Amino acid sequence: MAYAARRPERVSRLILTGAYARGRQIRARDDAEREAAALDLDLARVGWSNQDAGFLQVFASQFLPDGTPRDWEDFTAFQRRTTSPANGVRFLEEFARIDVSGIAHRVSCPTLILHSRDDARVPAAQAGELAALIPDSRLVLLDSRNHLLTASEPAWVEFLSHIDAFLAE
Repeated sequence: MAYAARRPERVSRLILTGAYARGRQIRARDDAEREAAALDLDLARVGWSNQDAGFLQVFASQFLPDGTPRDWEDFTAFQRRTTSPANGVRFLEEFARIDVSGIAHRVSCPTLILHSRDDARVPAAQAGELAALIPDSRLVLLDSRNHLLTASEPAWVEFLSHIDAFLAE
C-alpha cells in the first residue's frame, strides 16, 4: 500500500488479501487489547526462539483455524524453511506496528481487497476500515475463517475468480 501510495505511476492495480491499515499494537483501543497484542509478541519471541512445537502449532492454527493437522505441519515447515526464528519475530513485531492509515487515501489505482469473513488472525472489520480509506477499492468478504486460504476450501475458487475478474477489467 505504501509503495502504491508513494509511486502511483508504478502500480496499475493493487490486490490485498488479509490486509489491514493498522497493526494490532496500533489499533489497540484499551489496556486489554494492548496486553493481548504484547502477549502475542511475547509468545512469538519465546516460541519462535525455542522452536517450540506447541507454540508453532498454535501459531499455525491462528492462520489456518479450519486447516487440518497436515496443513498446520506444512505451514510450520514452511516457516522454518523460509525464515530464521529471530527474523520471524521481527516480522511479527513490524506487522503489529504497521500504520498506513495516514497514506492509504493516496492509493490511486483500482484496489481489490479480499478478506475472510471470519478471519481468526485479522478481523474482517480491519478490511472494512482499509476499504473505507482507499478510494476506488472493492472489498470482497470470503466465506472462510482462515487468514491464509487453502486450495481445498470452497472460498479458494471464489478468491481466484475475483482476482481473475479484477485483472481482466
